Amino acid sequence: MAPDSPREIGLVSCVKSKREEPATPKDLYTSPYFRKMRRYAEEVHDDWWILSAEHGLVHPDGEPMAPYEKTLKNASKAEREEWADQVLAEMEHSGLLEGVTTVVIHAGKDYYGELVPLLDEYQGIDVELPTQGLAFGETLAWYNEQFE
Repeated sequence: MAPDSPREIGLVSCVKSKREEPATPKDLYTSPYFRKMRRYAEEVHDDWWILSAEHGLVHPDGEPMAPYEKTLKNASKAEREEWADQVLAEMEHSGLLEGVTTVVIHAGKDYYGELVPLLDEYQGIDVELPTQGLAFGETLAWYNEQFE
């Protein structure tokens, strides 16, 4: 791919349902919701990563991770801001934002709320939230409709 070709990355949030033993990040999460987001990210985006409440930005094929219980659902605004700062720093450190024109976030507001303003500061990067404002059932239906 040429350096100035548009690149699109997907960011998929972690979920509560996990295997009971350590697993590769993309295989750790077991819910149908995660599987739908993963399938979409794998088929549509040039690259994808996982947004983990416990570990920050995680490559799907990274080192096996143990199951964990941390979530951003009940985190304070300050905790979510600190997490978003960490994720952005990891994106910058890994070079993930170089050549990227679109970041598509597959997550609830707890995961994207503090991250989007940070990404919006980057010139030439569009941020998309395809299921923003949808109820959970509507979100599942949206992913189902993408593969009909």
